[in-house]
Amino acid sequence: MDTVLRIEKVEKYYGSKSGLTKALDNISFEVGSGEFTAIMGASGSGKTTLLNCISTIDRVTSGHIYVGNMSPCDITKLKGNALNKFRREELGFIFQEFNLLDTLTAYENIALALSIQNVPVREIKERVEKMAEQLGITEVLSKYPYQMSGGQKQRVAAARAMITLPKLVLADEPTGALDSKSARQLLEMFCHLNDWFAATILMVTHDPFSASYAGRVLFIKDGKLFHEIDKGGDTRKQFFEKIMDVVTLLGGDVSDAL
Repeated sequence: MDTVLRIEKVEKYYGSKSGLTKALDNISFEVGSGEFTAIMGASGSGKTTLLNCISTIDRVTSGHIYVGNMSPCDITKLKGNALNKFRREELGFIFQEFNLLDTLTAYENIALALSIQNVPVREIKERVEKMAEQLGITEVLSKYPYQMSGGQKQRVAAARAMITLPKLVLADEPTGALDSKSARQLLEMFCHLNDWFAATILMVTHDPFSASYAGRVLFIKDGKLFHEIDKGGDTRKQFFEKIMDVVTLLGGDVSDAL
């Protein structure tokens, strides 16, 4: 399996010399092409900081982050136009609060990334309609965000993230603003994206139920990689129970149950 994401000895400090806080402490791991990996940890563990560094929202203090399989790019060294190009073409983002543009329809929200890349109008139409059909949101393409349910908005956000076929899709607590039914539908959709497009997905979550949909879970504690488990041949329920065992060791809170 090709490696799409490689984290090498990443550290992140906040504050001044008189009061430094170490948010990430010498973290290293890899994510292979087509993997669906979850990162778990209690509040303040460093999981969101790690995602922010991978997404280039924040910068590491030391260490390296490589994205890509054929000729991996060290994103910690990117600046200016090269950084913008990387964000635009190589990453897909799915946020808890959807981050859709209220003045654009679902179709326009999804198509925007392709428009920025100067994809021909006819090709944009074909790709958006195909993606919408696969994600079950064809009926909302002409609607604005305020006219959609939370689950529909999150599916539109997922379509927007996937439409450019990015090397890596980053999801930050994607079920946090959804009811239980919509959350299940979204997580099942992630599994479909993983299967249909061989999408490489890295999801940060505090929720063991959400994490049980992934194929591997990394646990972070006090800024360090604490443990990891693979689903292997387990059922989702069996994997959930294994996740719960580790969560208990971490002393984390559980927000959902099967």
